Amino acid sequence: MCLPGIFIVTLLTLFIPAVHGGKVLVFPQEGSHWVNMKVIIEALHSRGHSVSVVRPSNSWYIKETSLHYSSITTDIPGGADEELFRSFVSRLIQIKREGNSAWTRFSLDMELKDGFFEIHRKVCEMIIKMLENKQLMQSIKETKYDLVLTDPLNGGGVVLAHYLNVPLVFNVRWTIGGEGHFVIAPSPLSYVPIPAAELTRDKMTFTERVKNMIFYLLWEVQYRLVIEPHYQAVCDEFFQPGVDFYELLQGADLWLMRVDFVFEFPRPTMPNVIYMAGFQCKPAKPLPQELEEFVQSSGNYGVIIMSLGTFVSEFPHDIADVIAAAFAQLPQKVIWRHKGDRPATLGNNTLLVDWMPQNDLLGHPMTRLFVAHGGTNAVQEAIYHGIPVVGLPLFFDQYDNLLRLKKRGGAKLLSMATVDKNYNFLEALQEVLDEPSYRTNMQRLSRLHRDVPMEPLDTALFWIEFVMRHKGAAHLHTESYRMPWYSYHSVDVVLILLAVVVVLILLLVAIVRYLSVRSCLKRKIKSE
Repeated sequence: MCLPGIFIVTLLTLFIPAVHGGKVLVFPQEGSHWVNMKVIIEALHSRGHSVSVVRPSNSWYIKETSLHYSSITTDIPGGADEELFRSFVSRLIQIKREGNSAWTRFSLDMELKDGFFEIHRKVCEMIIKMLENKQLMQSIKETKYDLVLTDPLNGGGVVLAHYLNVPLVFNVRWTIGGEGHFVIAPSPLSYVPIPAAELTRDKMTFTERVKNMIFYLLWEVQYRLVIEPHYQAVCDEFFQPGVDFYELLQGADLWLMRVDFVFEFPRPTMPNVIYMAGFQCKPAKPLPQELEEFVQSSGNYGVIIMSLGTFVSEFPHDIADVIAAAFAQLPQKVIWRHKGDRPATLGNNTLLVDWMPQNDLLGHPMTRLFVAHGGTNAVQEAIYHGIPVVGLPLFFDQYDNLLRLKKRGGAKLLSMATVDKNYNFLEALQEVLDEPSYRTNMQRLSRLHRDVPMEPLDTALFWIEFVMRHKGAAHLHTESYRMPWYSYHSVDVVLILLAVVVVLILLLVAIVRYLSVRSCLKRKIKSE
């Protein structure tokens, strides 16, 4: 091919994706949820799609300028500001340290309730200000977005999608109404554990089923009384009468679920639930030179990495000292993401860092163990790379995530209340390092997770583009969420059938009695 021809083909290759690209409006969630949303945004941009991200003025994770998206920055603070979360997490750690009593659990639940209330109040305040800004909303409408992509841990994206009348796609594990499956799919409580109940199996005893039911009802009460009223008030103010926020939530076109059944218990699901667990995971890249030299200095012992996620950068000093002292007694080298004061008991084998390339370290052949808080991202990366875990859960779904890994033999689970007691942390580290079954089980999970026909991120992108091409995916979701509860559970049908049976029985009894009385009268007449 001549040079001009090559030049023309190259130009076409560059410009065709942009010509056929769609327009995506993203309403994200802060913190670690933004980390995985950003992965999808960058992938969409690489395929020629135009992405706009709604962010509050006080966003601490979502940058205003990016090569991969344009931002719509509101002048209203959002719900997940850094100071709120830092104080919230510190308070939860304090409560956790008080023990595992019923009172501690109640205190923790009350703290979570208050935190949820404040976060969702601020999100709704932001949405109201956006909807009241006619110039802003007119600009958004004129852009003619093809879909709204959102994390339903807050309901802002759900409201925007309905206001703009465009398809709605979720990047989801959790919603404001609880774990995603419980919102969209049939979830029999007899064998589907609700995460808050902290159950380790789907084959439950009677006592466990009672516990499962109680926790489900408690979550429903909390959602109905604490969370939903904020969003329903927005719907009542800006939409036509009769618009129910929970129906808008359930009516999303596509649910991109951040788990799969390597990790999740078997349960009913729906056609518009697409599983993309580990979509943020990828083969490890080379480490920075200084970090690689530190890792290699561990020799045959290997390295341990410790990170407690987005919201926990430092522990109380006494716990940090216990953890540092335990690390110092091990022959392995340790890389610890820690931003607090240097622990007094820190050993020469431990490197403190403000940030670490977690995925690359987990994929390094010298890594032996991951000390983690149990967030979904961390758990999925550990499964992807087959690294056993010592878990220190703090809040939300972390305990439940680690319970699932423990059930599958890949994790040792500790409590914040006991981590500093009787060498508990050191013994847990030594057990997981010395017992080969932990690593063997995690590597088996890794093989199962990777044995798929299509990479999880490619699966997610295909279905997002599917929704763009077809202006939604209404054929994939059921209309059952529009049914009243008594119709959904066939209570009305059962009552009618029971009424029919009762009428037939009464009719039969009446006929028998009538025939019996008539027979008696005939006998009486004959006897006379």
